[in-house]
Amino acid sequence: MRRNNYLLLLLFAGLFLASCVPQKKIIYLQDLPDDDTTTTFVNERSLSYKVQPGDNLYIKINSLEEKSTAYFNEVSGSGSSQGGSSLYLNSYLVNDTGYFHFPSLGYIYVKDQTAEEIQLKLEKRLTEYLVNPVVIVRLASFRITLLGEFKNPGKYDVYQSNINIFEAVSLGGDMTDFAKRDKIAIIRQTSNGSELIRINLNDKRILESDYYFLLPNDIVYAEPVKAKQFVSTNFPYGLVFSVLSTVLLLYVFFTN
Repeated sequence: MRRNNYLLLLLFAGLFLASCVPQKKIIYLQDLPDDDTTTTFVNERSLSYKVQPGDNLYIKINSLEEKSTAYFNEVSGSGSSQGGSSLYLNSYLVNDTGYFHFPSLGYIYVKDQTAEEIQLKLEKRLTEYLVNPVVIVRLASFRITLLGEFKNPGKYDVYQSNINIFEAVSLGGDMTDFAKRDKIAIIRQTSNGSELIRINLNDKRILESDYYFLLPNDIVYAEPVKAKQFVSTNFPYGLVFSVLSTVLLLYVFFTN
């Protein structure tokens, strides 16, 4: 009788453990020293992103000639209040051939150029109309895609100049317990094609990695652990535990 009880208890415990993922697999930034409340990681982020077709550019112009400057900013939309989606809607779209259209200047080629290079090009062209023009150029937004074991996978438009991997994870509502946090894939478009990068979010060294900051159009894929094929998050564990508990109690009652 005791042997049967032990078998039932083992079955109950085995089912419970099968539904769990070890805590070590879901903790970010492991091995941080507990006795040091301040730890510094150097990350010299490169700001040399080169504009590609499909990007949206926010452009604002300043100069000593207030009326002329106001004209350029008004027709471009940059004179209106900015923030969030309005920044995106009032931006310049780079077309498939790498050009965008700017008032009075016509079509300007910007493919594979940095924001700083586009800024200098516009300032040089605007000297025909303005005195000492100062131009601000930046990406109005960029899109990242979260796939796999995210609670809210999908495409996200980022209305800021940069985003790091943990901010991206938070956009997706964090990862599920079944995500391989130590083997996150970043798929990045380059001039030569697609690049696949593997990063480890459990390792504190990600904070000083070249891939800590994402680039526009990056795809982040969270692969599931192998155990997920045997365990379903939709499986009614509560019901099963309740039934097993009832069966165990009835078995013990009648055998005694």
